[in-house]
Amino acid sequence: MSTTTRPRARVTKSEEEWRRQLTPEQFYVTRQHGTERPFTGPFWDEKREGRYTCVCCGAPLFTSDAKFESGTGWPSFWAPVEADTVSAHDDRSWFVRRTEVRCAACAAHLGHVFPDGPKPTGQRYCINGTALAFTPESSEK
Repeated sequence: MSTTTRPRARVTKSEEEWRRQLTPEQFYVTRQHGTERPFTGPFWDEKREGRYTCVCCGAPLFTSDAKFESGTGWPSFWAPVEADTVSAHDDRSWFVRRTEVRCAACAAHLGHVFPDGPKPTGQRYCINGTALAFTPESSEK
């Protein structure tokens, strides 16, 4: 994970623009703070090496190097690609206090982060696969 800090470009669109760009499920998860059912979304069992980006704006979010099997049914990562690619927000929905994770560039709801992940960070970024796009690493090196 890089520690480089640089200003992030902000992506702002109207609700109608997001609706035209995204599938109904992507819109529900990313723009309406929804959640896909466990073991149903894309990438929870993805094993290939590659990069995960925001389905809304294409911002790089996570890499397969930080992905781990959490057993939860959602893609789980121990860290974002850079600390400033995601933003954390207090979430008190469902009568419990959690930390919501959003794309720092476009404010898309990604999922939540919990303090029960593996080393080296101890964090578990539990991310909706519907909020992600995946680009496999090229097999040519």
